[in-house]
Amino acid sequence: MPDVYILDQNVVLRQFPIYINRLGIYSQYMLEWRQCMEDKNSFLKRLKPGHWIGIITAAIALFYIGYLVGNVQGMRSLVPEGEPHVSNQGDISQVFIDDLDFLQFWQVWNLIKDNYVNRPVSEADLFYGALEGLVDGLDDPYSVYFDPDATAQFTADLDGTFYGIGAEIGLADEYLGEQYIEVVAPLAGSPAEGAGLAAGDVITAVDGEDVNGWTVTEAVMTIRGEIGTPVVLTIIRAGVESSFDIEIIRGEITIDSVEWEIRNDGIAVIDIYMFNEDTVPLFQEAAQEILEAGIDDLVIDLRNNPGGLLGAAISVASYWVDGEPVVIERIRGVETEFFASGSARFANLNTVVLVNGGSASGSEILAGALQDYGAAVIIGEQTFGKGSVQEFHEFEDGSAVKITVAEWLTPLGRSINEIGIVPDMIVEFTLEHLNAEETPQIDAAIDYLQTH
Repeated sequence: MPDVYILDQNVVLRQFPIYINRLGIYSQYMLEWRQCMEDKNSFLKRLKPGHWIGIITAAIALFYIGYLVGNVQGMRSLVPEGEPHVSNQGDISQVFIDDLDFLQFWQVWNLIKDNYVNRPVSEADLFYGALEGLVDGLDDPYSVYFDPDATAQFTADLDGTFYGIGAEIGLADEYLGEQYIEVVAPLAGSPAEGAGLAAGDVITAVDGEDVNGWTVTEAVMTIRGEIGTPVVLTIIRAGVESSFDIEIIRGEITIDSVEWEIRNDGIAVIDIYMFNEDTVPLFQEAAQEILEAGIDDLVIDLRNNPGGLLGAAISVASYWVDGEPVVIERIRGVETEFFASGSARFANLNTVVLVNGGSASGSEILAGALQDYGAAVIIGEQTFGKGSVQEFHEFEDGSAVKITVAEWLTPLGRSINEIGIVPDMIVEFTLEHLNAEETPQIDAAIDYLQTH
């Protein structure tokens, strides 16, 4: 997740400290004024022209602050802790947009609090649910509001250790008019991969409960659970006539994001499973070993890599790209280039990059950059097409929001989002290959390197 943008509930509130600081300056004039009033005879003598300016300015500032407070008071709801009371339910419709009456929110709130059948109703649940619904209104699967528990789990994922089945999921395209959950990629060595879950699988139920209409966050929170406990996913898979169940035993997922080997035929293979905090130091270690061994042929395996930290993807790309843009970020029509920073130590290596439908986000940025510069041949299947930028901001109560703010383009200006990266050589991996334990994509990569 690239960098953080602050999403404030109210711009006006952020201005209050400025006004307060100014009043701190003016307070010396107010104090002198009080002292003058105690001695009426000396008041006019002691009050200088500069004091009058201060007094008048302070009065105007106080009036303006009072006006602002009156207008935003209804917007100032403290984030709940435990079971608080959410207060200041004023009419703020005019603060937002004339076409919408924000008072309706509080009307619904109070109707629920007063009339819902299962009372008492948790105000914390209502509060977080309202914020989640606010973000859901964007109709963007990558913009998500996290309550404090979900935030803790999300940030743990980036550290490389978490609990669950070990799979990246997202919203699937509508299937028979219903919105299900799709497996972007199972993580290498995870319980999900061991149980046979595959990229592109559509999850229709979790432990028998229909997931139609669920958000990704709801699916994640339900699928995750205590270590050693089972979860049953009902799956629809392309090429399989009917749905079927897969039972997965939850576990602690601890993954080194990079693994590598030097084969007996002199070809080095680096697997990058995701881009997280340990990716860059591990890749540096792999690169050093490969260069010291004098290797000329290299395979970078990005299959089922769901992405992660933008900076890590750029750092890896810098082993081939020397001082040129790795990715372009477009925000509201304004484009910003992110440049490679490194010595392009792999620039002279004969490189193949493997991708598939589970390659998303950061892995698409890396593959797209190397393809644009002719630094590698891309082999496999068309990638996922996740080329949007989310920025992550945590709030004081531990909740957080992840909002899509931009899109990514390759160095030549090709859009990644909803398109993906089309390989130079299409090599499919089918269910038949899986059942026969065949590896057509890695075989194609090795064959290319040996013949070029």
